[in-house]
Amino acid sequence: MGTWDYYNFDNDSAADFAEEFLENPNEAVLYEALATAAEEEGHLEAGAASEALAAAEIVAAILGRPASDIPPGLLPAVAHLDAGDSEDLRELAEAAVTVVLEKSELQEEWAGRSDYANWQSLQQNLLARLKDDDE
Repeated sequence: MGTWDYYNFDNDSAADFAEEFLENPNEAVLYEALATAAEEEGHLEAGAASEALAAAEIVAAILGRPASDIPPGLLPAVAHLDAGDSEDLRELAEAAVTVVLEKSELQEEWAGRSDYANWQSLQQNLLARLKDDDE
């Protein structure tokens, strides 16, 4: 997996996922990536983890809380998706990010790098942006 920085779209898997979403911007694409991670009972592979983080970032954007580094084109693509109907998607995104942080190959890869604290902080920020305002 080609990685050029610790942000959630800064690797080949996430960039490819973003392109796939732009070609077909709908919630089903997001559900698939998020469910793959959230429902993993074993160890989540790095590519699936990167796709799940990218999908969770898109969900945060749908909720009106996009990352400052979201790729160009994604915000217009999510504009037509209704945040009011996204509670299940939000909860699935939270679960997927938690799995990535707790039992993924991606987390293990970052644990051995000097930017690990930055990567972890970024994921905690993502979880905060995914939180329900009523919690």
